[in-house]
Amino acid sequence: MPSLFASYLRVYEPLTAFDRDRQSFWRRYVQQGRAVAPSEGPLRQRTAVIEALGAGWTRLPDLPEEAYVLEVDDALLVCPWNLRIRVAEAALSARDGVPSVLADAFVPPILAGQAKAVVEDWRSGARVLEHGVPRVHEQIATWGVPLRWFVLFDFEERDLVTRPGRRALRYRTEISKARRRSSRALSVLRKTVGEAPITEAVEEAARWLEEFHPRSVVELDYGGLVELLSDETLAEDDSPALVAGGLAGLSKGEADEASAAYDRLVARWRAVQLLERCN
Repeated sequence: MPSLFASYLRVYEPLTAFDRDRQSFWRRYVQQGRAVAPSEGPLRQRTAVIEALGAGWTRLPDLPEEAYVLEVDDALLVCPWNLRIRVAEAALSARDGVPSVLADAFVPPILAGQAKAVVEDWRSGARVLEHGVPRVHEQIATWGVPLRWFVLFDFEERDLVTRPGRRALRYRTEISKARRRSSRALSVLRKTVGEAPITEAVEEAARWLEEFHPRSVVELDYGGLVELLSDETLAEDDSPALVAGGLAGLSKGEADEASAAYDRLVARWRAVQLLERCN
Protein backbone atom coordinates (compact mmCIF):
# COMPACT_ATOMS: atom_id res chain seq x y z
CA MET A 1 0.00 0.00 0.00
CA PRO A 2 1.52 3.33 -1.06
CA SER A 3 3.00 5.53 1.64
CA LEU A 4 1.82 9.12 1.73
CA PHE A 5 5.49 10.16 1.86
CA ALA A 6 6.39 8.71 -1.51
CA SER A 7 7.50 9.72 -4.99
CA TYR A 8 6.18 8.29 -8.23
CA LEU A 9 7.55 7.49 -11.68
CA ARG A 10 4.69 7.15 -14.16
CA VAL A 11 4.21 6.47 -17.83
CA TYR A 12 1.12 7.78 -19.60
CA GLU A 13 0.36 5.91 -22.83
CA PRO A 14 -1.85 6.99 -25.74
CA LEU A 15 -5.05 5.01 -26.23
CA THR A 16 -3.57 3.33 -29.30
CA ALA A 17 -1.25 1.43 -26.96
CA PHE A 18 -4.24 -0.54 -25.65
CA ASP A 19 -6.49 -3.11 -27.33
CA ARG A 20 -9.88 -2.06 -28.66
CA ASP A 21 -11.84 -2.98 -25.53
CA ARG A 22 -9.43 -1.10 -23.28
CA GLN A 23 -9.58 1.95 -25.54
CA SER A 24 -13.37 2.01 -25.24
CA PHE A 25 -13.18 1.51 -21.49
CA TRP A 26 -10.76 4.40 -20.94
CA ARG A 27 -12.74 6.73 -23.23
CA ARG A 28 -15.89 6.08 -21.20
CA TYR A 29 -13.89 6.44 -18.00
CA VAL A 30 -12.78 9.96 -18.99
CA GLN A 31 -16.16 10.99 -20.40
CA GLN A 32 -17.82 10.01 -17.13
CA GLY A 33 -15.41 12.27 -15.21
CA ARG A 34 -13.93 9.39 -13.23
CA ALA A 35 -10.24 10.20 -13.81
CA VAL A 36 -8.31 10.79 -10.59
CA ALA A 37 -5.86 13.66 -10.06
CA PRO A 38 -2.31 12.62 -9.04
CA SER A 39 -2.67 14.68 -5.85
CA GLU A 40 -5.65 12.54 -4.81
CA GLY A 41 -4.53 9.21 -6.21
CA PRO A 42 -2.22 7.86 -3.46
CA LEU A 43 -4.85 8.25 -0.74
CA ARG A 44 -7.53 6.77 -3.03
CA GLN A 45 -5.24 3.81 -3.74
CA ARG A 46 -4.58 3.19 -0.05
CA THR A 47 -8.28 3.37 0.73
CA ALA A 48 -9.23 1.03 -2.12
CA VAL A 49 -6.64 -1.57 -1.11
CA ILE A 50 -7.47 -1.46 2.61
CA GLU A 51 -11.19 -1.74 1.99
CA ALA A 52 -10.74 -4.58 -0.50
CA LEU A 53 -8.39 -6.59 1.72
CA GLY A 54 -10.49 -6.16 4.84
CA ALA A 55 -8.98 -6.78 8.27
CA GLY A 56 -6.11 -8.92 7.01
CA TRP A 57 -4.39 -10.54 4.06
CA THR A 58 -6.88 -13.38 3.62
CA ARG A 59 -7.49 -13.15 -0.13
CA LEU A 60 -6.39 -11.34 -3.24
CA PRO A 61 -9.39 -9.16 -4.08
CA ASP A 62 -10.55 -7.60 -7.27
CA LEU A 63 -9.65 -3.92 -7.22
CA PRO A 64 -11.15 -0.96 -9.09
CA GLU A 65 -9.75 -0.07 -12.49
CA GLU A 66 -8.61 3.52 -12.13
CA ALA A 67 -6.07 5.70 -13.90
CA TYR A 68 -4.42 9.08 -14.11
CA VAL A 69 -5.13 10.89 -17.35
CA LEU A 70 -3.29 13.52 -19.39
CA GLU A 71 -4.38 15.43 -22.47
CA VAL A 72 -1.44 16.42 -24.67
CA ASP A 73 -2.02 18.14 -28.02
CA ASP A 74 -5.63 16.93 -28.02
CA ALA A 75 -4.47 13.33 -27.45
CA LEU A 76 -5.63 11.33 -24.45
CA LEU A 77 -2.91 9.55 -22.45
CA VAL A 78 -3.61 7.09 -19.65
CA CYS A 79 -1.60 5.80 -16.71
CA PRO A 80 -3.54 2.80 -15.28
CA TRP A 81 -3.03 2.03 -11.60
CA ASN A 82 -2.71 -1.77 -12.04
CA LEU A 83 -3.60 -2.19 -8.36
CA ARG A 84 -4.25 -5.93 -8.46
CA ILE A 85 -0.81 -6.80 -9.82
CA ARG A 86 0.87 -4.32 -7.47
CA VAL A 87 -0.89 -5.78 -4.42
CA ALA A 88 0.11 -9.28 -5.56
CA GLU A 89 3.74 -8.20 -5.87
CA ALA A 90 3.60 -6.52 -2.45
CA ALA A 91 2.22 -9.70 -0.88
CA LEU A 92 5.10 -11.75 -2.28
CA SER A 93 7.69 -9.13 -1.33
CA ALA A 94 6.39 -9.11 2.25
CA ARG A 95 7.38 -12.78 2.56
CA ASP A 96 10.92 -12.31 1.26
CA GLY A 97 13.64 -12.83 3.85
CA VAL A 98 11.13 -13.50 6.64
CA PRO A 99 11.02 -16.79 8.64
CA SER A 100 8.22 -19.00 7.33
CA VAL A 101 6.24 -18.81 10.57
CA LEU A 102 6.12 -15.03 10.42
CA ALA A 103 5.60 -14.98 6.66
CA ASP A 104 2.60 -17.31 6.93
CA ALA A 105 1.13 -15.24 9.74
CA PHE A 106 1.42 -11.99 7.82
CA VAL A 107 0.68 -13.30 4.31
CA PRO A 108 -1.19 -16.64 4.53
CA PRO A 109 -0.07 -19.37 2.09
CA ILE A 110 -3.41 -19.31 0.26
CA LEU A 111 -2.98 -15.59 -0.46
CA ALA A 112 0.66 -16.10 -1.43
CA GLY A 113 -0.42 -18.77 -3.91
CA GLN A 114 -3.01 -16.48 -5.45
CA ALA A 115 -0.52 -13.63 -5.64
CA LYS A 116 2.11 -15.82 -7.28
CA ALA A 117 -0.37 -17.00 -9.89
CA VAL A 118 -1.44 -13.43 -10.70
CA VAL A 119 2.16 -12.20 -11.04
CA GLU A 120 3.28 -15.19 -13.11
CA ASP A 121 0.28 -14.89 -15.44
CA TRP A 122 0.93 -11.19 -15.88
CA ARG A 123 4.64 -11.57 -16.57
CA SER A 124 4.17 -14.52 -18.92
CA GLY A 125 1.70 -12.57 -21.01
CA ALA A 126 -1.23 -14.86 -20.22
CA ARG A 127 -3.46 -11.81 -19.92
CA VAL A 128 -2.31 -10.14 -23.13
CA LEU A 129 -5.48 -10.98 -25.07
CA GLU A 130 -7.61 -9.56 -22.28
CA HIS A 131 -5.68 -6.49 -21.24
CA GLY A 132 -3.04 -5.80 -23.89
CA VAL A 133 0.71 -5.95 -23.36
CA PRO A 134 1.44 -6.66 -19.64
CA ARG A 135 3.11 -3.65 -18.08
CA VAL A 136 2.94 -1.69 -14.85
CA HIS A 137 2.69 2.03 -15.47
CA GLU A 138 3.69 3.40 -12.06
CA GLN A 139 6.70 2.84 -9.83
CA ILE A 140 6.71 4.02 -6.22
CA ALA A 141 9.57 4.92 -3.86
CA THR A 142 9.03 5.84 -0.23
CA TRP A 143 10.90 8.56 1.68
CA GLY A 144 12.92 9.76 -1.29
CA VAL A 145 13.49 9.64 -5.04
CA PRO A 146 15.75 6.94 -6.56
CA LEU A 147 18.71 8.68 -8.17
CA ARG A 148 18.26 6.69 -11.39
CA TRP A 149 14.89 8.39 -11.98
CA PHE A 150 16.55 11.78 -12.34
CA VAL A 151 18.54 10.49 -15.32
CA LEU A 152 15.36 10.55 -17.39
CA PHE A 153 14.61 14.26 -17.01
CA ASP A 154 16.00 17.71 -17.71
CA PHE A 155 15.83 20.45 -15.10
CA GLU A 156 13.92 22.68 -17.55
CA GLU A 157 11.06 20.18 -17.58
CA ARG A 158 10.19 20.99 -13.99
CA ASP A 159 6.70 22.11 -12.94
CA LEU A 160 6.63 23.61 -9.44
CA VAL A 161 3.51 24.80 -7.60
CA THR A 162 3.76 26.27 -4.09
CA ARG A 163 0.51 28.17 -3.65
CA PRO A 164 -1.47 27.70 -0.40
CA GLY A 165 -3.40 24.44 -0.37
CA ARG A 166 -1.72 23.17 -3.53
CA ARG A 167 1.96 22.21 -3.48
CA ALA A 168 3.52 19.96 -6.08
CA LEU A 169 6.80 19.32 -7.87
CA ARG A 170 6.94 17.16 -10.96
CA TYR A 171 8.88 16.64 -14.15
CA ARG A 172 7.34 15.50 -17.44
CA THR A 173 9.03 14.56 -20.68
CA GLU A 174 8.45 12.64 -23.88
CA ILE A 175 9.44 9.01 -23.56
CA SER A 176 11.76 9.33 -26.56
CA LYS A 177 13.81 11.92 -24.66
CA ALA A 178 13.83 9.80 -21.50
CA ARG A 179 15.09 6.82 -23.51
CA ARG A 180 17.88 8.84 -25.12
CA ARG A 181 19.00 10.17 -21.75
CA SER A 182 19.04 6.73 -20.17
CA SER A 183 20.96 5.36 -23.15
CA ARG A 184 23.61 8.10 -22.90
CA ALA A 185 23.86 7.62 -19.14
CA LEU A 186 24.34 3.88 -19.56
CA SER A 187 27.09 4.44 -22.10
CA VAL A 188 28.95 6.79 -19.75
CA LEU A 189 28.52 4.55 -16.71
CA ARG A 190 29.65 1.40 -18.49
CA LYS A 191 32.80 3.13 -19.74
CA THR A 192 33.67 4.77 -16.43
CA VAL A 193 32.40 2.66 -13.53
CA GLY A 194 31.57 -0.63 -15.22
CA GLU A 195 28.82 -2.95 -13.97
CA ALA A 196 28.31 -1.12 -10.69
CA PRO A 197 24.96 -1.00 -8.85
CA ILE A 198 24.19 2.44 -10.30
CA THR A 199 24.76 1.10 -13.82
CA GLU A 200 22.44 -1.83 -13.19
CA ALA A 201 19.80 0.51 -11.73
CA VAL A 202 19.84 2.82 -14.77
CA GLU A 203 19.75 -0.20 -17.07
CA GLU A 204 16.67 -1.49 -15.25
CA ALA A 205 14.92 1.87 -15.70
CA ALA A 206 15.85 1.89 -19.39
CA ARG A 207 14.43 -1.62 -19.89
CA TRP A 208 11.20 -0.58 -18.18
CA LEU A 209 10.75 2.35 -20.57
CA GLU A 210 11.08 0.02 -23.56
CA GLU A 211 7.77 -1.62 -22.61
CA PHE A 212 5.72 1.44 -23.56
CA HIS A 213 4.36 3.15 -26.65
CA PRO A 214 6.83 5.56 -28.36
CA ARG A 215 4.41 8.48 -27.97
CA SER A 216 4.09 8.07 -24.21
CA VAL A 217 4.87 10.71 -21.59
CA VAL A 218 7.04 10.01 -18.54
CA GLU A 219 6.39 11.79 -15.25
CA LEU A 220 8.36 12.07 -12.02
CA ASP A 221 6.07 13.28 -9.24
CA TYR A 222 7.47 14.17 -5.81
CA GLY A 223 4.04 13.29 -4.42
CA GLY A 224 3.82 13.47 -0.63
CA LEU A 225 7.50 14.34 -0.31
CA VAL A 226 6.59 17.99 -0.89
CA GLU A 227 5.02 17.98 2.58
CA LEU A 228 8.46 17.28 4.04
CA LEU A 229 10.18 20.12 2.17
CA SER A 230 9.83 23.89 2.47
CA ASP A 231 8.89 26.10 -0.47
CA GLU A 232 12.47 27.38 -0.55
CA THR A 233 13.90 23.85 -0.65
CA LEU A 234 11.55 22.88 -3.46
CA ALA A 235 12.45 26.01 -5.44
CA GLU A 236 16.16 25.25 -5.07
CA ASP A 237 15.87 21.57 -5.94
CA ASP A 238 17.97 20.85 -9.04
CA SER A 239 18.43 17.10 -8.69
CA PRO A 240 18.18 16.30 -12.43
CA ALA A 241 20.79 18.98 -13.14
CA LEU A 242 23.11 17.47 -10.51
CA VAL A 243 22.77 14.04 -12.10
CA ALA A 244 23.44 15.49 -15.54
CA GLY A 245 26.46 17.36 -14.18
CA GLY A 246 27.84 14.23 -12.54
CA LEU A 247 27.49 12.24 -15.77
CA ALA A 248 29.12 15.05 -17.74
CA GLY A 249 32.04 15.01 -15.31
CA LEU A 250 32.44 11.27 -15.70
CA SER A 251 32.34 11.48 -19.49
CA LYS A 252 35.12 14.11 -19.46
CA GLY A 253 37.21 12.17 -16.98
CA GLU A 254 36.78 14.86 -14.32
CA ALA A 255 36.27 12.68 -11.26
CA ASP A 256 36.23 15.58 -8.79
CA GLU A 257 33.39 17.31 -10.63
CA ALA A 258 31.39 14.08 -10.76
CA SER A 259 32.02 13.31 -7.09
CA ALA A 260 31.00 16.79 -5.99
CA ALA A 261 27.65 16.53 -7.83
CA TYR A 262 27.04 13.03 -6.48
CA ASP A 263 27.86 14.03 -2.90
CA ARG A 264 25.46 16.99 -3.03
CA LEU A 265 22.70 14.80 -4.40
CA VAL A 266 23.17 12.03 -1.85
CA ALA A 267 23.35 14.48 1.06
CA ARG A 268 20.13 16.19 -0.08
CA TRP A 269 18.11 12.97 -0.24
CA ARG A 270 19.70 11.37 2.81
CA ALA A 271 18.25 14.24 4.84
CA VAL A 272 14.78 13.27 3.59
CA GLN A 273 15.33 9.55 4.21
CA LEU A 274 16.39 10.25 7.80
CA LEU A 275 12.95 11.72 8.44
CA GLU A 276 11.56 8.18 8.21
CA ARG A 277 13.44 7.29 11.39
CA CYS A 278 12.09 10.39 13.11
CA ASN A 279 8.63 9.32 12.00
